Amino acid sequence: MAAKIDTIEVNGIKVPFIFEEDKRLPLVTAQIVFTNSGSIADTKKAGLAKFSAKLLNEGTKKLGSNAFAETLESKAISISAHSGTETFVMEMSSLKDEFKNGLGYLSALLSDPNYSDESMSKIKTMTLGMLSSKENDFDYIASNELKSLLFKDTVLSHPTSGTVESVKSIKLNDVKGFIQNHLVLSRAIVVVGGDVDVKDVKKKIAKLLSVLPMGKSEALSEISVAKKPQESILKKETEQAYIYFGSPYNIQVDSEDFYKARVAIYILGTGGFGSRLMEEIRVKRGLAYSAYARVHVSKSHSYMTGYLQTKLDSMDEAKKTVEDVIADFVKKGVKKEELEQTKKFLLGSEPLRVETMSQRLNRTFMEYYKGFELGHSSVELEKIQNLQLKDLNEYIKSHKEILDLSFAIVTK
Repeated sequence: MAAKIDTIEVNGIKVPFIFEEDKRLPLVTAQIVFTNSGSIADTKKAGLAKFSAKLLNEGTKKLGSNAFAETLESKAISISAHSGTETFVMEMSSLKDEFKNGLGYLSALLSDPNYSDESMSKIKTMTLGMLSSKENDFDYIASNELKSLLFKDTVLSHPTSGTVESVKSIKLNDVKGFIQNHLVLSRAIVVVGGDVDVKDVKKKIAKLLSVLPMGKSEALSEISVAKKPQESILKKETEQAYIYFGSPYNIQVDSEDFYKARVAIYILGTGGFGSRLMEEIRVKRGLAYSAYARVHVSKSHSYMTGYLQTKLDSMDEAKKTVEDVIADFVKKGVKKEELEQTKKFLLGSEPLRVETMSQRLNRTFMEYYKGFELGHSSVELEKIQNLQLKDLNEYIKSHKEILDLSFAIVTK
């Protein structure tokens, strides 16, 4: 059964409800997605959203972490919390026969999080340990440094897991405040799929949602990428140079031209062997094992980013090659054979992107979240099929902003 979008009314608020029935296996998955509640909400303390998610993975105050986990395990129920950039997600999955119990435990978790000094200490220790281990992860360091350049003086300039200083500063009241302000009805979108009846599901989900406060919904602020190219070189004890680069990409999340961006960036740097960056940097010059570029487009921001590793003595050549490849790409566009090969891949690999119910539900959610009609992905594939070389090259040449490259480099 194809996914569909409806609403569930709770305390006068109509909560969006995405549902797909799938009777092939006796399994059910349910998510409550809270918008404008991910790391983009970490305006006061970096890492607070992820820290709050980790606390919600510590079970209820009544049962504690171990007893809560053991209870779920005995019934083959999984409950987890995680935060992205713009969203915070509570997820539950179970066998069909345990669906009601699973929602009950999720309700208990939302009503009685394990707000305790013990949980705070445990999470803080684990997070600080993780951050300590990242001190010699030069990909992590270069990636964060690039974001600090592209999004200077904004919330996106901070590491999503926080810094040692910010994590140490997080108090129990900070976590309580985050959960109380963000896990609310007015920000919720429900996503359910599996071997269940939609009417029964709506009743059970309405009961679950009733434990949430009404709260306030806030529109996402648009965050601009730095237009002036910048460069930061960090010196570390490394045997390789880690080169991360990025630039503005002027496109809105609901742009009807996104399919052109998808084709263009695949040819430039997402397509692996055969992509422009891989061909020039690895195949022709042997400067790196791999080189990639991607476009990130969301409600709050959009930009292009890429990376590669190279020998220390070839760092300057590799950096210049990136600049030259992108400049040539914008100036001359792509060739007909490149477009045809990309069409074959994107259209031919489509079945792999909708194999599982989880993939299909996520696609439907993203269509709704971005403001498109249900089925927009199929329309986009049709547009890719019919895309003409002239139209694609005109689009590529109109995005000269990707030439304004900033670099974050870790070298010896």
